[in-house]
Amino acid sequence: MLLTELERFIEEDTGYNDVSNNIVPDCKAQAEVIAKEDGVVAGIAEATQVFEYFDVLATTDLTDGSAIKKNEVLLTLDGGARSILRAERLALNFLGRMSGIATLTRKYIERAGGVRIAGTRKTTPGFRMFEKKAIIAGGGDPHRFNLSDAVMIKDNHIAALGLENAVKAAKKMASFTQKIEVEVENLDDAVLAAELGVDIIMFDNMTVDKIKESINALTEKGLRNGIVLEASGGISLENIAGYASSGVDVISTGALTHSSRWLDISLRIM
Repeated sequence: MLLTELERFIEEDTGYNDVSNNIVPDCKAQAEVIAKEDGVVAGIAEATQVFEYFDVLATTDLTDGSAIKKNEVLLTLDGGARSILRAERLALNFLGRMSGIATLTRKYIERAGGVRIAGTRKTTPGFRMFEKKAIIAGGGDPHRFNLSDAVMIKDNHIAALGLENAVKAAKKMASFTQKIEVEVENLDDAVLAAELGVDIIMFDNMTVDKIKESINALTEKGLRNGIVLEASGGISLENIAGYASSGVDVISTGALTHSSRWLDISLRIM
């Protein structure tokens, strides 16, 4: 991360009068960062950068995306005791949050049977880059990072303009590098979007049976090839296998970020 970004995080966490750590002499110390449960690690580079800002040497053989076990040492630290404690919470916040996302992403992937799993823009303001990076570490696809990455015509765009007018306007305004994706809720709109030549069709909050019916219709009309089909809305670990069997290419879910639990990680002074 940029130095200015790192220092903003540090300023937020340390404040102006850190008595709790100022009472600790900055004598030489060693410490370990330990996983307290199984998972997939992410945030190694960010945690290392935090410690190094405080002149604490952090060493590890792990990389983002590595499977980790309970009680496994993630980082070995060598530096001043006060500095280690000052860096501790910020570094562990990166590791805990990002590893939680990576772990949940890996679970979705394991149940999807080869269908690509993607995130959404349902992310924490100011922390999106790290949450998207964690999805990648878990083996997922980050989806678009911001509104400029691709054109997505959603239900409210269609309500305001109509599907056909929205697609035509998007094609007129979009760069040749920007793909156009349309969110549909029924078979007729899926067929119309394909006929209008969009790049991606997202089946939004449709049942598995309705998605299969729509894909069959697209195939019968010779419209299936060349279009990426995506399912989204109401997809969980419990039902993802069904959606994966529907014939879509991608399954996107905001749960990777908005519903992921932090991985339990701690630091121990040796």
